[in-house]
Amino acid sequence: MAYSFPEGAKFYFSQTFAAAKTVSAISNANPAVATSAAHGYVDNDEILLTSGWEDATETVYKVDQLTADTFALLGLDATDTNWFAPGGAANSSAQKISTWVEIPQVLSISTSGGDPRFTTISPLAKRNSINVPTGFNAASITLTLGHDASNANYQAMLNISRRLAKVAFKMVLSGGATSYGYGYMAVSEVPALNVNQANQVTAALTMLGRTLSYA
Repeated sequence: MAYSFPEGAKFYFSQTFAAAKTVSAISNANPAVATSAAHGYVDNDEILLTSGWEDATETVYKVDQLTADTFALLGLDATDTNWFAPGGAANSSAQKISTWVEIPQVLSISTSGGDPRFTTISPLAKRNSINVPTGFNAASITLTLGHDASNANYQAMLNISRRLAKVAFKMVLSGGATSYGYGYMAVSEVPALNVNQANQVTAALTMLGRTLSYA
């Protein structure tokens, strides 16, 4: 059994996506295997996948290069055909991510959402209600940063926020575990001032697809 701690964690974003590669098919396997002619990916490349599968789109995966035309999407178990309809991921696309930029002066992190969502059903013939799982709540991550208006990375984040642009997000823990997401980044410009505390701003990331973690 192993435990992880936040001390030493680093956080990154990226808007550097290579030209999209066409993915003609993704298998119903664990891990799922994508077919893409002459994809050029190598082991552990980080890619953004866009597909027809709701649970496997706008999500960042690591890949395992199998052949010149196929690669495995590590962390994607597509064996349940109720949620991953055979052929439903045809005409998908993959984009390699590079040039990660570190989010500066992170002081704290809080997360919300990503938990199961339930609908309560109260049949007239029963005294007891039941909760039926219906999906998952939207996930978001909020970082508190020490405010430094002269920091180039912070200024780049403000520009992304103003343009309502999407970014890839990476969190690297001190023990080596890495988590990925993809979505919008909103950054505050007016710092919060409190006595005996560093001036702070917040950077909120709202995830569009799944958030995956790798050991």
